Amino acid sequence: MRTSPRGAAALATAAAAALLAGLLGPATAHADTPPSDAVSSDNVEHIANVPKPEAVSNTNSDLAFTGDYAIGGNYDGFVIYDVSEPEAPQVVSEVLCPGGQGDVAVSGDLLYFAVDYPRAGDECGAPSVSATDPDGFEGVRVFDISDKADPQYVSAVRTDCGSHTLTLVPGDEEREYVYVSSYSPSASFPNCQPPHDKISVIEVPLDDPASAAVANEPVLFPDGGNRSTTGCHDITVFPSKDLAAGACMGDGILMDIADPVNPVVTEVVQDENFAFWHSATFTNDAKTVLFTDELGGGGAPTCTEEIGPERGANAIYTLEGDGADSTLEFASYFKIDRHQGDQVCVAHNGSLIPVPGKNYFVQSWYQGGISVIDFKDPENPREIGYFDADSRIDPDIQDNDTWSTYYYNGYVYSSDIERGLDVLKLTDPRLRVAEKVTYDEFNPQTQPVYRPGR
Repeated sequence: MRTSPRGAAALATAAAAALLAGLLGPATAHADTPPSDAVSSDNVEHIANVPKPEAVSNTNSDLAFTGDYAIGGNYDGFVIYDVSEPEAPQVVSEVLCPGGQGDVAVSGDLLYFAVDYPRAGDECGAPSVSATDPDGFEGVRVFDISDKADPQYVSAVRTDCGSHTLTLVPGDEEREYVYVSSYSPSASFPNCQPPHDKISVIEVPLDDPASAAVANEPVLFPDGGNRSTTGCHDITVFPSKDLAAGACMGDGILMDIADPVNPVVTEVVQDENFAFWHSATFTNDAKTVLFTDELGGGGAPTCTEEIGPERGANAIYTLEGDGADSTLEFASYFKIDRHQGDQVCVAHNGSLIPVPGKNYFVQSWYQGGISVIDFKDPENPREIGYFDADSRIDPDIQDNDTWSTYYYNGYVYSSDIERGLDVLKLTDPRLRVAEKVTYDEFNPQTQPVYRPGR
């Protein structure tokens, strides 16, 4: 989450080349007590950077993947990258369609795009308007990306309070669903009225995606939720188990999604150390959930000794029981111990590294960089690798500020707010078997079950 755009100019080609050269060589520590004396651990190799294109140069946000393509969301629209050669990614197309947030999910030829800043209409060129405008549009835009070089706008679906994040939920041969999470209602916002203790469920007919519409608005917190909970920030679904985990501001929840139009909350937990339940990830066996706390809203330095290791961290919970009867039991916290001083740093988006039988996780920490975590023992998680491009280490390096970091078909892709798209290779022997797991499509908030070769 970022509450306001943080635009930046695209890097020049010469600057990018200098950056890459700096990353590939050893770095010398700056006198300012940097978080480490190297840009990355020995088992993480930076192999490519693609600066943000000029047309879509606002804040980079989330990523989704299909075949040989990565799709990068941005507050101004989205970019499709050809990653068939990960060492040399290429921009295939840029879609300028401002709306803020830019959370993305892909399904076949369809792309879903989150709009969380009100616009005068649902079309791509509509100007911004105040949230007090009753005719303002926020919600989900739908695009046809069958031609990756020329995506086409299909339709848009208005949702209350817009769409801060969205999650693809598989359906059947005729339809699929999108869960829309949003929050921050106000009595002065006609399209975002309190208490807003709900999500929106969009049903998409696959033979006519232009007729996508809200099918339900289930209230998840009929009694009001914990503290200031007003909806959810993000939801991760595990379709093979009919499970979902919701990070809902003041609450962490489990849901039974056997009927995807009517999700049922089965468990609610709170944590006195959590300021903002932000996102969730299941392990491959659905026996553990890792929740993140975005203390400071993505705009504060929380990776400091003063804040400590239990706030702005991950919280790891084990699931006791099966399916809808599961309960969440707290196991431990994890937070990077590379203190970042006054740089913005807090737990953010990540995904499992698909090593069967293990629980490895790669994660963004904004200006804290990228961390590789082993939480097979949920009570004793530990960092086993990192990438932290930081001018405090080498003045020729542009600081990282990574929003989302995901493992996809042998490589790690980072959507960096400022730097663009970074590609990394994990050279740790413990992670090598993950290269045998390949996806045709990957939305990190729609978790597949993996095994070698699948």
